[in-house]
Amino acid sequence: MDCFESRIRHMFLPLMFVTICIYLVPSNAELKRIKHPVKDDGSLSFLAIGDWGRKGWYNQSVVAMEMGEAGEKLNIDFVISTGDNFYDDGILDVHDSLFLESFTKVYYANSLQKPWYTVLGNHDYRGNVEAQLSPALREIDSRWICHRSFVVDTEVADFFMIDTTPFVRHYVEDPKEHVYDWRGVTPINVYLVHLLKDLESALSKSTAKWKFVIGHHSIRSTGHHGDTEELISDLLPLLEAYKVDFYLNGHDHCMEHIQCANSPIQFFTTGAGSKAWTTDYQKQHYQCDVNFYHRGQGFLAVELTSSNAKFVFYDVFGEVQHQWSTSKEPHSSM
Repeated sequence: MDCFESRIRHMFLPLMFVTICIYLVPSNAELKRIKHPVKDDGSLSFLAIGDWGRKGWYNQSVVAMEMGEAGEKLNIDFVISTGDNFYDDGILDVHDSLFLESFTKVYYANSLQKPWYTVLGNHDYRGNVEAQLSPALREIDSRWICHRSFVVDTEVADFFMIDTTPFVRHYVEDPKEHVYDWRGVTPINVYLVHLLKDLESALSKSTAKWKFVIGHHSIRSTGHHGDTEELISDLLPLLEAYKVDFYLNGHDHCMEHIQCANSPIQFFTTGAGSKAWTTDYQKQHYQCDVNFYHRGQGFLAVELTSSNAKFVFYDVFGEVQHQWSTSKEPHSSM
């Protein structure tokens, strides 16, 4: 039995687990930081999309075409993927043709030939996670930048890319027929303690005008999955304490904008990169206001300056479905 098999079978046998696999637990260290320059005028623009990788099916290719149009219009600097990059069960290895068929050959527009800053989703964890994280994929397509958790530093904004799947307990406690690749994150409770400590350290040092946190799972949502209770209890207090402005996620296959009276954070779901149009009815949210909800495919476009932030949701036809803007004082120390 190898270490991965032992981890799956003995997740609830801590002593055995520590004895066999403790060497895989990452030590406490700062989150990897990637510098990305702003435009000459100090502005920044990007697209955000999640839950997409289906070989172009379920309108993925159509959404990709509209992303190319929007990307050219906005002269985007990069793309953010909010996870569930390859369906249904991630990729098998770095040679899996799904990488080319669902990514390279779909997002071929010239405007999308920019870095793709990517987090993992729960479907990615059902495959070979180490393959998605491997630098070998960058040799195939240099746009692909995927780490478990990391920071993209653009001067005008910091983007804290967070691995949220290990927070969600039912993937461990009741995985049903699925097998998750927990290599590198076990014991999970230790991994999460380190991750939250590293995130807090990074947030505390940020001097950016805008702070974004990106994860696959929603904190607030009225879609199929709804709120993620573990993130509300374990992650949200940290984001609020360090005055994070925006949280972007996928997971629910819809587009959504939520704000809550008791939180300064704006919550954006952009998980409509391919299969959407769920038959579920939109859930009610009794704690927060839902400014926008769309259950079809589409993507999010964001434009930033040091004093202004503009968010626009486009649908599968390239039509604007929702837009929202905010501003802050140019010399604010947030």
